[in-house]
Amino acid sequence: MKQTLIIFIILISFCTSFAQKKKGAAPAQPKDMNTFVNQLMGQMTLEEKIGQLNLVSVGFDVTGPIVSKNVEEKIQKGLVGGVFNTFTPVAVRKLQQMAVEKTRLKIPLLFGYDVIHGHRTIFPIPLGLSASWDLQAIERSARIAGDEASADGLNWVYSPMVDISRDPRWGRIAESAGEDPFYGARVAEAMVRGYQGNDLTLANTVMACVKHFALYGAAQAGRDYHTVDMSERTMRQEYLVPYKAAIDAGSGSVMSSFNDINGIPAAANQWLLTDVLRKQWGFTGLVATDYTALNELVPHGIAADEKEAAELALKAGNDMDMVGEVFLNNLPQLVKEGKVTESQINDACKRVLEAKFKLGLFDDPYRYVDNQRASQTLMKKEYRDAARDIARRSMVLLKNTNNALPLKKTGSIALVGPLAKSQRDMIGNWSGAGDWKKAVSVEQGIRNAVGNSVKINYAKGANITDDEVLVKRLNAHGGDLDIDTRSSEQMIQEAVDVAKGSDVVVAVVGESQGMTGEAASRAELNIPGKQLDLLKALKQTGKPLVIVLMSGRPLAISWEDENADAILETWFAGTEAGNAIADVLFGAYNPSGKITATFPREVGQVPIYYSMKNTGRPYGGEMLDKYKSRYLDVPNDPLYPFGFGLSYTTFEYSEPKLNSSEISTSDKLTVTCTVTNKGSVDGEEVVQLYVRDISGSVTRPVKELKGFQKILLKAGESRDVTFTLTNSDLSFYRKDMSFGSEPGKFTVFVGGNSRDVKHADFNLK
Repeated sequence: MKQTLIIFIILISFCTSFAQKKKGAAPAQPKDMNTFVNQLMGQMTLEEKIGQLNLVSVGFDVTGPIVSKNVEEKIQKGLVGGVFNTFTPVAVRKLQQMAVEKTRLKIPLLFGYDVIHGHRTIFPIPLGLSASWDLQAIERSARIAGDEASADGLNWVYSPMVDISRDPRWGRIAESAGEDPFYGARVAEAMVRGYQGNDLTLANTVMACVKHFALYGAAQAGRDYHTVDMSERTMRQEYLVPYKAAIDAGSGSVMSSFNDINGIPAAANQWLLTDVLRKQWGFTGLVATDYTALNELVPHGIAADEKEAAELALKAGNDMDMVGEVFLNNLPQLVKEGKVTESQINDACKRVLEAKFKLGLFDDPYRYVDNQRASQTLMKKEYRDAARDIARRSMVLLKNTNNALPLKKTGSIALVGPLAKSQRDMIGNWSGAGDWKKAVSVEQGIRNAVGNSVKINYAKGANITDDEVLVKRLNAHGGDLDIDTRSSEQMIQEAVDVAKGSDVVVAVVGESQGMTGEAASRAELNIPGKQLDLLKALKQTGKPLVIVLMSGRPLAISWEDENADAILETWFAGTEAGNAIADVLFGAYNPSGKITATFPREVGQVPIYYSMKNTGRPYGGEMLDKYKSRYLDVPNDPLYPFGFGLSYTTFEYSEPKLNSSEISTSDKLTVTCTVTNKGSVDGEEVVQLYVRDISGSVTRPVKELKGFQKILLKAGESRDVTFTLTNSDLSFYRKDMSFGSEPGKFTVFVGGNSRDVKHADFNLK
């Protein structure tokens, strides 16, 4: 009897589940996408087609100045194609049911969200992820993020952000892979693979959206949303490279950017969105605007009003209008006036429907709304363990005098600084659906690592900033700054007293998470507030000073580099930040990260990057050389060069060996270098290959990254590392803008960063 009852309950559950799945859903989609979409569009009114171009914001997060209104009514009228900022199976199901049960044609909705460096389980900020130089780890972070996002009702993520940035004043450098196009392209490919996998119809994959197209990271003065003015050669040679790589990797969608490009805003730029993206690169996917970018064509001065903005944007090649409803409100009238054709609207509508088809939404619009899967997937232990491992791989040891690190698990530690106990800052900016209350602070991570074997003496020491106006500005938009009301003198004295009674000082300082990311540009690159005063006072105690630095950008830390015994850059390392930081501090993990954006000595050096070109008067370091390209007050070279990062061991490089001193364009050049771990502990090293074209029909950079390998060497172990260069690696946009190589002399460099290298020469016939 009991067995019969169980079988009956199972049958009822199955039937209920099947009915819920099929209720109101369109018939199962056929295999031929083109036939299905064309037949569907044949049934659609003009109004319904325009509705598919409307992307609205509903729910938990607001990422811009406007919030969508009357959304439920518009969904039921078929006037919404997608929703973003709504997640969880319950919330998504409610809106999806409106679309597939209460509209005439039952067309399902897309559900998108800013999943930038994790969804619920948060990984290091992208600039930190890139510092791992570990493409498998980076891809895994995106795979986990995609699994969690899809379990939480989402099918579309606004990532990867692949903008090249060489100006650390720009807050969104935190979201980037740094300054180099070759490396940025490899990261872009890994992220797209991670999100999309091999089959978008699987319920644990999501459609990627590569952003921001294009050149957003080159905003003048490092000020967000600002103008970009750039030659086409620089665009194609450097800044467009990672976008192209993401497209070639199969990214299902692209987001057009806010900035103007040589006088034409990206969202109205037909050359960019149609000529380059679609015609030259062959992209057939979906293009969505950024948040209210079409409305902003009016203040840009390219459109007299939103009606003209709609015309320009549709003709340029945008398919979906994020939040602004410029398409929804203006395209019907533009068709009547003959300024826009229904054929142009059909093209955009078709690409939206094709995205939904590729995601399998016509087959099962509820494939992403499984509560049981969500409960089993979100923040599971396996994913938190991965977050911890990936976080420690991202950390960069910038200085370590006299083996100040790793720390011993004995004695006492003065743990000071405004970020030492913070949980909110650990998950950083753009942390999406991450819950900072579940993040591990540095203090907790250290206590987890040492138990009762080390005495921890804590003092806050300083606020992140004492600027009341800045605090008010940040806290109005999720800055979450907690300001101590004591005077800075009182706080510093407390920290000094704690330091005097301890064996070593660990100072956890830097930026707050709200000081980085979108709309968080900074004119200064120093550690903010009274934190430098705190460090100077701690230095005076004579105790070893270890700085744990948190930032979303390269900072100008010349005093810190000169005076600290050790500096560990941890970025904003995510949910497991504290545990990962403790792993590195106490030697459970040997740091292997390398920076992907150059650290300047002073903000006045910006923009500064490793692949600059020589001038006709290059400065050779002679102090009295006046008429050379130099500063009077600081050296030309950076504080830390691109690719730099130390280890608890040391690596020695041999001179590189080439298979030939002369090659033709059809040959392959192999470059081999022996790398030896000279220390007493195992360690990972990022072996980097650079190339210089000595002369060309246009001036060439002093170095360009063309390869890298991350290898693990046991103590005392040596290994040959081999790179292969082809003609493509030696090619560039020549004087006539054709892409190819030119004969002449080249130099290859191999080393552990862009500065400390060994070299060899060869000729290209």
